Amino acid sequence: MSAPPAAPGRAARRPPPLGGFSVTVLGLEVRRVLRNRRTVLMTMVLPVFFYWLFGVTQRYDNTSVGHGNVSAFVMVSMALYGGVLATTSGGAMVSIERALGWSRQLRVTPLAPAAYIVIKMLTALVLGAASVAAVYLVGLLTGKAHMAVSTWVATGVIVWLGSLVFAAFGLFMGYLLPTENVMQVLGFVLVLLAFAAGLFIPLSQYSAGLRTFAKFTPLYGLNQLVHAPLLGGGVDVAWLANAAAWLAVFAAGAMWRFRVDTRRV
Repeated sequence: MSAPPAAPGRAARRPPPLGGFSVTVLGLEVRRVLRNRRTVLMTMVLPVFFYWLFGVTQRYDNTSVGHGNVSAFVMVSMALYGGVLATTSGGAMVSIERALGWSRQLRVTPLAPAAYIVIKMLTALVLGAASVAAVYLVGLLTGKAHMAVSTWVATGVIVWLGSLVFAAFGLFMGYLLPTENVMQVLGFVLVLLAFAAGLFIPLSQYSAGLRTFAKFTPLYGLNQLVHAPLLGGGVDVAWLANAAAWLAVFAAGAMWRFRVDTRRV
């Protein structure tokens, strides 16, 4: 009786296409995130409340700004805040998976760290889209935000795609921080970053030193880019460089921590 064929060694296995990226896995991740009603509601209600408070009920709402008005400017700002809050929350959910041991189970699968990070970031973008849409919908229904249709579309798309930076940030922090207080810490950090980048208070009201410091913070480039279609004046390459650099830093950090975490199996 002949012996059964030997199982192929680890080195003989062919890596899956795209590092194991799968639309099916992405769909499962999206459904799982959207079932977390508390996170979905928090990331939609909070930025809408801030927009209503600062962009709808104030006397200066209809003052002209660039190619629109103050209400439109505040709406874009709060949509960005909601987008980064949502994508950060979506990415940071990995901390729960770590506590459950799921991330270590991924070590026995052919899923590459880069593919895993991409799946998580795209999932967070879905949550970010819901938050941005909620703010823009309220801006449309109240009739307070005035700007051209093309500007509505351009700012909305830039806000949504730009929030990808903070999907990587949430993943990175989700691997670094303990599960029990990850969102409390990140919520506070995001508020500090928003103030540092001039999202809540115009940078023109800051000192020269703070304005210089702001240019190196993670939200600065995004804050300038999302308002560019409304304010006009073109796009500074430094804004793009800021956003791209922080995206690279956070994504590299997330992949590094994923490898370290799964190595514990």
